[in-house]
Parts: sequence; C-alpha cells; structure tokens
Amino acid sequence: MNYMRKISCLFILLSSILFTSCIEIIDDILIHDDGSGVFKYTVNLSSSKVKINSILALDSLKGKRVPELSEIKEKIYLFKKSLSNQKGISNVLIEENYTDFIFKFSCNFSSPGVLQTGIENSISEISENQVFLDPKYKWIQWDGNVLSRTIPDITSDKLKTLDSKDDELLKLGTYTAISRFDRKIEKFDNPNAKLSKSLTATMLKVDTYSLKENENLIDNRIFLSKIKN
Repeated sequence: MNYMRKISCLFILLSSILFTSCIEIIDDILIHDDGSGVFKYTVNLSSSKVKINSILALDSLKGKRVPELSEIKEKIYLFKKSLSNQKGISNVLIEENYTDFIFKFSCNFSSPGVLQTGIENSISEISENQVFLDPKYKWIQWDGNVLSRTIPDITSDKLKTLDSKDDELLKLGTYTAISRFDRKIEKFDNPNAKLSKSLTATMLKVDTYSLKENENLIDNRIFLSKIKN
C-alpha cells in the first residue's frame, strides 16, 4: 500500500480527526544487514488537544460520524492483537496518551516485506472499509543494498479531500521520515534528505501542507556501501 495512503497504519481510525488538527508524525525505520529491523511510528497531536477534545464531543464532523474514545481504544487494541499474531512480527508495543494525544507504535520485523504484509493484514482485519488496500503496491522496497521508500496512500488520499481552510493547520504540521542502517550510506536520491554524522541514517522532514501539494516529497532511494566479505 502506498506509504502516504495510510496516514498512519496504526491510527487509521483517527483519520477523520488527524488533519483537522496540527499534527506531527515521525516515521522511523531501522533495517539491519539481514533485512530484519524495527519500525516506529509516532503521532503527536498535543498542540491541538483542546480541539481534539472538542471534536470527540461531537456526533459528526463534516458529515462523518466521530468515533467515541472507547471505540478508538478498542480498534487500537484489536490492531495490536492482530499484528502480534502476524508471522515475522514481534515486540508490538503501543503507547496511548489520551491527555496530550500522543501515540507511539513500534514493532520488530524479520523483513520489510513481512512488515508490510503484517500491517496490511491487520488493517484489513479491523477495517470496515478496505477500498484503500492495494496489495500490489509496496511502500518500502529493499534488496539488501538499496532501500526505496515513499509515503502511505491513506495520507495522500486524505490530504486531497481537505478544503483550503485547513491549509494553515497543515502548514504547522510536520511529517518526518527516518531511515537507519548498520552500514554507511553511499548516496541517496532525495536532495532534501539529511545525512547523519555517523553516515548510517537519513532524515527527511516536510510540512503537511507541502505534502498535500506534492505527495512525492518523502520519496527516496538510499544506496548503502557493499557488505565486505
């Protein structure tokens, strides 16, 4: 599934709320030389917690029913349970802060393919609307030396539905994509990416308004040094 189409693989049920608020998303993946790794995803809505509480008090928003907090908690629980049972996925952790509305998700995976399949399967299990799922598209591709990544389609599709009055909030929001490795990075395609001092990680940070205008801003191919025999 396209990495911008799922605003957050974990917090998809909150999609009716997320982009009506100032949001900070941090997407952080570590890939070891053997293809295993750790995926972390953080959604921070703390700067809009007053507005979020106001929205949650409503019956509907823009013609769509607003889920109750208990429903959101239940969906997150079901997602965690489902993902924990996926082959090749382990150590699934979810931190939920409903005071400041900060959510942190992490898991270990045996390969990027396993991670994508596990997330897709789990979303499919808990979602009543599966039209966004596209098993032909991969948001991360890894061949052992090159990582290609983009952003999930659910976010891209959601951004396209927003009217211009939401633009100011989008300009305050940020999406940060971090890619980490065991080896040094030789080069990468996206000129806006920043290379760490250790030469083993890249970071791309954009505001969500710019992402709405150009969903390819986080696209990147990262080339690693060859493994020495």
